[in-house]
Amino acid sequence: MEKAKETGTDQELMRSMKVSKAVAAMAIPSVISSLVTVVYNMADTFFVGQTGDPLQVAAVSLTNPIFILFMAFANMFGMGGSAVASMALGEQNQKRMKQVSAFITYASLAVGILFALVLVGFMQPILSIFGANEETYALARGYVFHISYGAPFIIWSAAASFVVRSEGASKEAMIGSMIGTIANIVLDPVLISGFHLGAAGAAVATTLGNILASLYYLWYFVKKSNNFSIAIRNFTCRYGIFSGICSCGLPTAIFSTLMSVSTIVLNQILVAYGNAPVAAIGIVFKANMFITFLQMGLANGVQPLLGYNFGSGDKKRFQDIAAYTKKCCIVIGILATLLFFVFRRQIIGLFIQDEEVIMYGVRMLIAYMLSGPVIGILFMNMNCMQSVGKAFWATILSVLRQGVLLIPLLFLLNALGGLTGVIYGQALTDYIAVILSVLMWRKCIVQLP
Repeated sequence: MEKAKETGTDQELMRSMKVSKAVAAMAIPSVISSLVTVVYNMADTFFVGQTGDPLQVAAVSLTNPIFILFMAFANMFGMGGSAVASMALGEQNQKRMKQVSAFITYASLAVGILFALVLVGFMQPILSIFGANEETYALARGYVFHISYGAPFIIWSAAASFVVRSEGASKEAMIGSMIGTIANIVLDPVLISGFHLGAAGAAVATTLGNILASLYYLWYFVKKSNNFSIAIRNFTCRYGIFSGICSCGLPTAIFSTLMSVSTIVLNQILVAYGNAPVAAIGIVFKANMFITFLQMGLANGVQPLLGYNFGSGDKKRFQDIAAYTKKCCIVIGILATLLFFVFRRQIIGLFIQDEEVIMYGVRMLIAYMLSGPVIGILFMNMNCMQSVGKAFWATILSVLRQGVLLIPLLFLLNALGGLTGVIYGQALTDYIAVILSVLMWRKCIVQLP
């Protein structure tokens, strides 16, 4: 067995550093990376909104499910790979870490190419399912075409950022995310307004940004890291690599996939009320990502710490890290939610000046913010379950939150309260999921060795 290279600093961080300092060291770069991702996702909607055309914004909103599906596989390979790699680091198994990095590389590229072929080959029926109408179809088609050939790079760069963090290289993961985001922000206004490409220009900018991020992670795997490799000889689906990565990452993948499905359902419901609510919900999704990704960044940042200490048998340190991070999630969630509530109109107005879209957007943002203070508890409990090999339980939570509970609720609330009812569906579902996650984790921790 090859031994994973672990410096004295790594040992101190993972094994003995004060919990608050260790969490900060791992979580802060992860939170920054998450916020960079938020800015990345906001950029397209923001710059498209500056055209003043609600139809352009609606077209980008309608295509959100595609990007979410990309992230479903990116998160499955990335978070699953991070969990397996961090446990391998705790076990000093360098060979397994190389196998993990090779697997997520080639699996990401294969899935991305498949996505590209499906999107290009079946674009018309896909967009029809997503809710595109005569006014938005052509605009949405341009966006989807250009985002499709970027799929391999979008999936792999996101997955790689998770795996890089698994060996404690949170700073390097952050740099990769920032490279893609800065490129996207620079290119968006040039392509959208300068070259008058509109929504299609946003997709081109996103693709180019992810290509640059992919090149950075390629350099990191090949030249910087001693634990990772993309050599084809290290690629394997055996020895628990495929099952370990996919089972650990499956809850997050299911979560993202069902989010895509629920977004399609939501768009189908909202389009009956006009294109303005569709444009508004797209803006709200991007704005609310700030609150969600802050807490998700905390949870994802400490996952290597959790996986390492579980792998090394330090149950007490594992529990201390989990408890401290949950407290941080609650505090940050409350502060971020208050900020968004106070400046809700200004936040929506940043994206577009259309008064009808702003009216709908403010109402929707208030509804979506209600679960902001507690949603981090759900992410932490799910990551804890994945870190101790209880991925099935986390999968159940994912299915419940974005599928079994949310989708029926959307139809029920639409029937009972119309548009007002629909926009409160996500917050209600979130609170139910948080309560269930607390109960399930309490049962799970009792069973730990």
